[in-house]
Amino acid sequence: MARSRETVQAREVPVPPPAEPGLFSRVSVGRISEIIVEQIRLLMRQGQLKPGDRLPPERDLCERFGVSRVTVREALRMLESSGLVEIRVGARGGAFVTAPSSDRVGEGLADLLTLSVISAADVTEVRMILEVGIVPLVCERATDQDIADLEKICERSEAALRAGEYSMDFSLEFHIRVAQATHNPAVVMLVESFRGPILMSLQQAREAAPEMGGLGTHEHERFIEAVRRRDPDAATRIMREHLERTAHRLGR
Repeated sequence: MARSRETVQAREVPVPPPAEPGLFSRVSVGRISEIIVEQIRLLMRQGQLKPGDRLPPERDLCERFGVSRVTVREALRMLESSGLVEIRVGARGGAFVTAPSSDRVGEGLADLLTLSVISAADVTEVRMILEVGIVPLVCERATDQDIADLEKICERSEAALRAGEYSMDFSLEFHIRVAQATHNPAVVMLVESFRGPILMSLQQAREAAPEMGGLGTHEHERFIEAVRRRDPDAATRIMREHLERTAHRLGR
């Protein structure tokens, strides 16, 4: 009876089969755990390992790579810390391939900004290239819902300004939502990966010019009107002036 119940549970919650044995090759030189990580990364990039796939059990990986369980566990921890696999515990657990997140990139960029490897002015310069460049796509593809969402952000910004509770998070939210209006996932990923650096650069700019919140919100509203008219020239001009003012406050 116990075996029967286990069979029923297995049918109710299917578990992906382990990856094909032939995908992995033995390693024997260098920093072994790193070599294992790079081999698994390569398989992901080639599409032979996809999000949701389960890696073989530790014992199988030890045999296929020809290494100890300690080495395999170190490699799995490195993959997990990179956001490439998720380690699940329990009877149906294991190491599962995950989809990379732009949050990981954003955290690294924010660290670089904090450590002064890149500056807030550098971030704004990149924004000038990227955010001004996507404006024609926004004017072409923005839906009524996109425009309505942008208007709601401006309404909340205005309310926060009146209450003396405005923060640059509102501006960040607006610019992320503009990127989403391109309906291009690659654009969205790039802008979202800059989430942390953008916010930090905006906060630095506002320290130099506390009036930026009000001015920025007004420019956001003008931008929405240009998008509603499907006027890429006007929308591009507004976005460029908007970002140039931030760049000026940051000394570039």
